[in-house]
Amino acid sequence: MNIIENDLYKSQINKYANLPLDWDKLSNSSVLISGATGLIGSFLTDIIMKKNEEGLNCKIYALALYEKEFDSRFNLYMNNDNFVPYACDVTKSLPQLGKIDYIFHLASNTSPLLYVQYPIKTITTNFIGMMNLLEYAQSSNTKRILFGSSVEIYGQNRGDVDYFDEDYCGYLNSNTLRASYPESKRITETLCHAYIQEKDLDIVITRIARAFGPTMFISDTKAISQFLMNGVRSEDIILKSKGDQLYSFMYVGEVVSGILWTFFYGQKGEAYNISYKDYDIRLIDFANIIADYCKTKVIFDLPTQKEAEGYSKVTKALLNSDKLQKLGWSPLFNIKDSIESTIDVLKFLYN
Repeated sequence: MNIIENDLYKSQINKYANLPLDWDKLSNSSVLISGATGLIGSFLTDIIMKKNEEGLNCKIYALALYEKEFDSRFNLYMNNDNFVPYACDVTKSLPQLGKIDYIFHLASNTSPLLYVQYPIKTITTNFIGMMNLLEYAQSSNTKRILFGSSVEIYGQNRGDVDYFDEDYCGYLNSNTLRASYPESKRITETLCHAYIQEKDLDIVITRIARAFGPTMFISDTKAISQFLMNGVRSEDIILKSKGDQLYSFMYVGEVVSGILWTFFYGQKGEAYNISYKDYDIRLIDFANIIADYCKTKVIFDLPTQKEAEGYSKVTKALLNSDKLQKLGWSPLFNIKDSIESTIDVLKFLYN
């Protein structure tokens, strides 16, 4: 079964596709999406393909690491002239795709266990992948590039603020394998500014809260992804900490709408947090919403050494999204409804 065949998911795609955005900017254009089969990239692809049904005529060049991911995720688009899949590694030479008007760099390893298993790949996908895309953008006279960065670039809260605005910088221990993800996001943001300064490219950055949604990989080792799959299988949720970590979470649909708002209206060179206060809860509260909905319970266990190495040491990371909201952005759903709809769609796919 394909997710786009699920009525609940389709209804959400329709709502996001009807947001009052400057869609004409994408009319008769070409867009490259790296990480197109991932949590965020696939949702963005579905929205643009929905707009294409309405006559947008935006050709998507979808990049992903493995060809089989296209067959399973985008089989309904494979004969559509506006969908062009390429299996490639963005850290290596990119395929010659011709003129590309816009680029969304959303390819990234976001699985904590893989941070410590494959730290080199984690770093190079963010940094070298972006460099290759920026070089392509320069040669193609690309109009705008969006880089999907992360809440993790802020590091640990110094105890001086409750919410991170875009100018905040907390502590990160770069001398760890776990730092492969946040540090590579940080340097890639700096790389973007270097290309703005030296090559005059138009680049905007989004810093994304801890995202979840039905487009996730079931192999994702993030705690919230495991919690959701526990709920789908009617299993007790295993919490490998006290659960008092306080984070900004964000439903994938709201992440993509924030990305689109930044893409259409963000200022060149600026970064924008994607978050909303309704989604700021403790990890234990996130788990309890799932357990209550699925009629299971939360139990506690100790992590393995490998799991512990991949866990973030940050216990409080809340994002201030005032800057994005001033562009006109706001979410469509609250966190409870988002969690419950995620479980419902995942049950459709995997039960």
